[in-house]
Amino acid sequence: MTADEAASSLDAVIMDDTPLLILFLTKISHNLQNHKHQDRLLFHITLHSHYLLILHVVLQVILASLEQGVREGRMLLHDWLVILIAQYNDAYKLLQYRNGSSTTAHVDVAFSQCPQLQPLPRLVFALLRNPLLRFHEEGVHPDYRIYLQCLFRYLVIMFECALEPSSLHRAVYPVLTSYSAPDKQAYPRHSLSRAALITSGSPIFFLDAFTTLIVFYSSTADPILPYPPPHDCLLRTTINKLKQERSITPKLLFIRGGQDDATAFENYLIEEQDVEGSGLTSVMGFVSFLEDITRSVLEYMK
Repeated sequence: MTADEAASSLDAVIMDDTPLLILFLTKISHNLQNHKHQDRLLFHITLHSHYLLILHVVLQVILASLEQGVREGRMLLHDWLVILIAQYNDAYKLLQYRNGSSTTAHVDVAFSQCPQLQPLPRLVFALLRNPLLRFHEEGVHPDYRIYLQCLFRYLVIMFECALEPSSLHRAVYPVLTSYSAPDKQAYPRHSLSRAALITSGSPIFFLDAFTTLIVFYSSTADPILPYPPPHDCLLRTTINKLKQERSITPKLLFIRGGQDDATAFENYLIEEQDVEGSGLTSVMGFVSFLEDITRSVLEYMK
């Protein structure tokens, strides 16, 4: 597949159904494995294939939630991922049945054979936990949902114009980084969970949610660490650079764990396990979400 063929195929399937889209992406993935030299455009399309899927999904979800309500938007997103994973498992012949029983079948929900798609389950999970698709009775004001619909539409337009997907990605699934000191980064990315904070052992965390930037000092942070971070340190330099690059100036918050109200930060820790049971309409952790998707894929493929 040449770059021109890839671009043409992309135009044909990006607004089409999931099976065609996954087959297109699968074909590109195989091509990259079989050829050492690829056109730059083809490589770019492959590298950002999951962003193209995000673009497609966000648009469809916004339209569905506007026309038919939040519940329909959630169902569309859930079913979209189920069909995508089913088509992927079928394309790669990955579905395995143990002892001939579908109840013990192994489904690859992590896209282990297609690295370009591996972020998708977590991003879909994040969208389902986003206020954009939360119900009014869960405390989401209708005006705030309208704001989010406008924001995501704006980010989609920015993506289409500039081919820069990171803003849309951060708005859906924020980036959490840790620092051992204001001048020294510890880890570039953590999952959005309290467990990640505890196991990292880092005293300072920086969360980039596109419209909001949060510097969080752990309650166990050494008191000698300067708070807030000095203006000439690495963390501040990173923050200033992000603010300058953003088309929308983000709000900056500093929070000291154990002293300040940490709700604004904790609300982004969406990967916690079940709080109110299971199901699409309740608070579900990421592991439980994957288990639910696995069951749905098996049901779909019967």
